[in-house]
Amino acid sequence: PDPPMPAPATNPPTRRPRWQRWLIDAALIALVFAAVQLWQTRHVPAGPAPAFAGLLAAGGQGSLAAWRAAHPGGPVAVYFWADWCPICKAQQGSISGLAEGWPVLTVAMQSGDPADVAKVLAERGLHWPTVVDEDGAITARYGLAGVPALAVIDADGQLRSVAVGYTTALGMHLRLWWAKVVTG
Repeated sequence: PDPPMPAPATNPPTRRPRWQRWLIDAALIALVFAAVQLWQTRHVPAGPAPAFAGLLAAGGQGSLAAWRAAHPGGPVAVYFWADWCPICKAQQGSISGLAEGWPVLTVAMQSGDPADVAKVLAERGLHWPTVVDEDGAITARYGLAGVPALAVIDADGQLRSVAVGYTTALGMHLRLWWAKVVTG
């Protein structure tokens, strides 16, 4: 009998360097994140920001038009939140920090009447100008199915950016900065 033939030499599969694998993983995560954001904002209207008015938690009436008129020439942020939302609560510090450098009007969605919302704001030590959206109609006009959400409106009144879900403080600042750069 003939001796057995040796197996042909095979090159072991080459492995990508660790940094390339991490880069691919990061790109996939970013792609999934972008897809989720696109899905969550699919009903957000393009163009002019939807107008709204309502009762303020601090008393009186408030509106987007009045807020923009009080802060002319630059972008403004509208932050949609709810007292029952744990992510909104986790993001409170970022919103308060954002409001130190940018005009931020908040909208309390389905969180009760103005007295209820004022009580929540006081308990949490928040000094946000807040329009009360008892039935969620304002939030619905923006095409939002949930909170938290941050809408950036440029100096021309155009809805420039909407982020749904947790947004980093840096991400919020960059959205407002970009809206200012674009409308200069």
